Amino acid sequence: MTNATHEHSHDHNHDHDHSHDDGHTHDHKDTASAQPASCCTPADLTASAVQRFAGAGENQQQTILRIEQMDCPNEEALLRKALTPRGEVVGLEFNLMQRQLSVVHQTGFRDALIQIVSRLGMSPELLENKGAALSAKPASTKKTWLAAWGRISAGVGLALAAEIAAWLSAPFWLVVIMSIGAILLSGLSVYRKGWIAIRYLDLNINALMSIAVTGAVLLGEWPEAAMVMSLFSLAELIEARSLDKARQAVDSLLALAPETVEVWDDDKGWVSAHPAEVAMNTLVRVVPGGRLGLDGIVESGQSAVNQASITGESLPVSKSTGDSVFAGTVNGMGELQYRVSSAYDQSLLARITYAVQDAQQNKAPVQRFVDKFSRIYTPIVVLFALAIAVIPPLFMGGVWADWLYRALVLLVIACPCALVISTPVAVVSALTHAARQGLLVKGGAYLEKLRQVRNLMVDKTGTLTEGKPALRDHFIREDAEPSTTLAVAHALASLSDHPASQALAEAKLSDQRVAMVGFEAIPGKGVKAALVDTTYSLGSRAWAEALGASESSDALQTWEQRWQSEGASFVFLFDGKQIVAAFAISDPVKEGAKAALSDLRQLGVNVYLASGDNPYAVGSVAKSLGITDYKAEMLPEQKLEWLQQLQQHAPTAMVGDGINDAPALAKADVGFAMGAMGSDIAIETADIAILNDDLAKLPASWKLSQELHVVLVQNISAALLIKAVFLCLALFGSAAMWMAVLADVGASLLVIMNSLRILKK
Repeated sequence: MTNATHEHSHDHNHDHDHSHDDGHTHDHKDTASAQPASCCTPADLTASAVQRFAGAGENQQQTILRIEQMDCPNEEALLRKALTPRGEVVGLEFNLMQRQLSVVHQTGFRDALIQIVSRLGMSPELLENKGAALSAKPASTKKTWLAAWGRISAGVGLALAAEIAAWLSAPFWLVVIMSIGAILLSGLSVYRKGWIAIRYLDLNINALMSIAVTGAVLLGEWPEAAMVMSLFSLAELIEARSLDKARQAVDSLLALAPETVEVWDDDKGWVSAHPAEVAMNTLVRVVPGGRLGLDGIVESGQSAVNQASITGESLPVSKSTGDSVFAGTVNGMGELQYRVSSAYDQSLLARITYAVQDAQQNKAPVQRFVDKFSRIYTPIVVLFALAIAVIPPLFMGGVWADWLYRALVLLVIACPCALVISTPVAVVSALTHAARQGLLVKGGAYLEKLRQVRNLMVDKTGTLTEGKPALRDHFIREDAEPSTTLAVAHALASLSDHPASQALAEAKLSDQRVAMVGFEAIPGKGVKAALVDTTYSLGSRAWAEALGASESSDALQTWEQRWQSEGASFVFLFDGKQIVAAFAISDPVKEGAKAALSDLRQLGVNVYLASGDNPYAVGSVAKSLGITDYKAEMLPEQKLEWLQQLQQHAPTAMVGDGINDAPALAKADVGFAMGAMGSDIAIETADIAILNDDLAKLPASWKLSQELHVVLVQNISAALLIKAVFLCLALFGSAAMWMAVLADVGASLLVIMNSLRILKK
């Protein structure tokens, strides 16, 4: 077999210029302020995590802990204060939504690490690797939640009874007993956490609430103290349950895979097994209507598989022998048997889950601003509260008890929980929503930045086009018999491995079969064979002319010129005298490409086409899609240069296949990888990976970025406004402590619920 050199073939400057940049990194993208999200497989996790921290060497290792109590910035700050000063600790990575802490430390420090975390009142669970987190069950079961609800509800009831008893002038001792009961039922864990925080000089919400409640007790405000503690504990429980919705949304991605799969055992036949226990190359069966538990390659059977859970595609995709299938997808009406190609914790579904979890570490600019602001805001408000408690009584003749009470109210308001939590829940909701739609975003930073991007440079082959040649039209001489001519062309094309010839063979222009003999492949020319007494050749016009078949009619020349303007390549069928037929081959534009680019323009995005293909092909695609700015025959470094020129005027994104065009993808403000399904490299190197090649996901990602920004602004504005109002009320003595608690936790719940709206879009 040989590859015929067809007319206008452009393999030398094809879009898919294979100058791979395996060192593709994103160091240019805010890495100084946020560690890049990792999407590595569990086997590589330890090594890659160590490399991310400066000074990591051979005598260091990574420990991954799941900490059930770590779901708030308060716990993160406490852990940082306890671990950062330790010389054995190289670096820390927190994933609050998944309650995971990754620590790179000196070898032999693991036991001490677990003891330090335990002394902070937390219960660390050691995960052998990141893959272990996939099947880790949450410690907070339904039973423990119900117990917490019962205990805190009883505390609220006693606090309310104490308030009523005090209002009815009941005996003071009865009010005190009910208040103490309420505080003990609902506030022991708050006091324990608060004491630990104070020991580490961390004025988090638990420390502030402990001080405020103790102060109220010392002032004789027993019902007030009980109501504040019980309402705070109730609100914290509600907030934790609300946060679980966002956490469960991420976990639900992996829950798409079934708990058991059917595998072939040479001794027992078909048996059930958990996907995590199935080895590579094992034969797995999925029945009609069943959900696939592992990635693999189809070995037998034919069916249509619903891949909406992975790619967001609305229509099932046909699968037969040799096709790839993915965990979490749903089989259609035919049984499929496939060989496992990826371990359970390295499947596409698992890598998507890893990416969404890790993307939280790559914080959006707004999120980083909020983190910095809260670190300044809290101590300032605490100092202000201290001044309120001391200055008016000392220098203005104020009553100590009155101003101390106002200071305690300010302490309650000082907690920045609503402000801090306003961004991560919104970002996680957006990332999870995107993953459900087949958009894998590698961090909130990229998603938020996308709304500012005004230029988009696109690759052609495999991005705007299918990336596979297809027959567009054919020409047959008037004196040739059409059915025989097409049958001969099909027979010869079927024997050639050139992409253009394969496109002709796949078109199946004729069902007629002809018995050709003497097949011969001519290197660099084409193929030929004989039918009866006539030898037919299939190849380029140059080869036809070399063999003396140079005769060409005006009709053929006109037909060639028309399709040449469309960027087509040509395959000619000829005998020893003349050209019998000609076939126009080109890479078709993807369905929906024009609509997607139109949507981008409506969003204010300018589209630029950069291709290594010939000017005819690039111009044809640009014209059909309404692209006015395009360049052809570009090398990877030329694409990079053009992208840098565009960046001088506005933020610029790049979309390619995730492997080629690596220099431009790496330099772009946001890099999109098309066709990332099953591709480790595409998922790990792109900022945003479009899993199913659907160009409609491009404008969808811009819209999601805009929506995320709106929610972030709403959350931050609401949190700051509520804080400002109650600071003023507290300053003028118009806010009770229990009102401050409701305002604080109410703001937290408000921003959480507002963020979860993104999941329901």
